[in-house]
Amino acid sequence: MNKLKRVFDPLGISLQGVHSIAASAGTGKTFSITTLYLRYILEADCRVDDILVTTFTEAATAELKERIRFRLNAALELIREFDTQAEAEEPAAAEQVD
Repeated sequence: MNKLKRVFDPLGISLQGVHSIAASAGTGKTFSITTLYLRYILEADCRVDDILVTTFTEAATAELKERIRFRLNAALELIREFDTQAEAEEPAAAEQVD
């Protein structure tokens, strides 16, 4: 029996409803979960308290928490960098209009 493998796309999946991710080791579960978590924060206007993520072991939980924190901090740094760059470019754009 030939089973078809479905490719999971954390950037393309709808943020509506409940999602369950189950796969073998090394298949990108943690990446998918952290990507979905960040999307819920940024796109669905969810708060951290609104999102439930579970896993099976304490070690996996610790790793997942660390990776989620890393992704959130990386996103925050990008936002801050963009805001700083946009603010720096505002006076130059205003001068060109005058």
